[in-house]
Amino acid sequence: MASAARSLASCIFCKIIKGEIPSYKLIETEATFSFLDIGPLSKGHALVIPKYHAVKLPELPDESLADVMVIAKRIALAQGIEDFNVLQNNGKIAHQEVEHVHFHVIPKPSEDQGLVVQWKPLPTPPKDDMLEIQRKVQEFANKL
Repeated sequence: MASAARSLASCIFCKIIKGEIPSYKLIETEATFSFLDIGPLSKGHALVIPKYHAVKLPELPDESLADVMVIAKRIALAQGIEDFNVLQNNGKIAHQEVEHVHFHVIPKPSEDQGLVVQWKPLPTPPKDDMLEIQRKVQEFANKL
């Protein structure tokens, strides 16, 4: 399994997975660990992390993501959360605080609790730009 290849990482999340730092563990599988966030945006804010240490999502083996969304869904269902965000950030300017891939499950019980998003869309890109991105993604996906 991929997690064994990177099990010696010493980031805070790896220490939590190993039990070196206490946490309010929720669900653990062979590849994934989840726990309550100690700096929550709302009650029930949880983190779901692959046990494989990777800083950014593209570095993570696909098999390490196999049950991340399933666990996120179960956390929301278990809490009876109707409105929530699943958030994953890559890199400092994208607001990644801990250099270990992780997903937030953030309940949104009201307008003033949970994740606040300031969505500022750009103008629609030119058709040529859209077609170029479409081509690149499809070409890459067809190689998998």
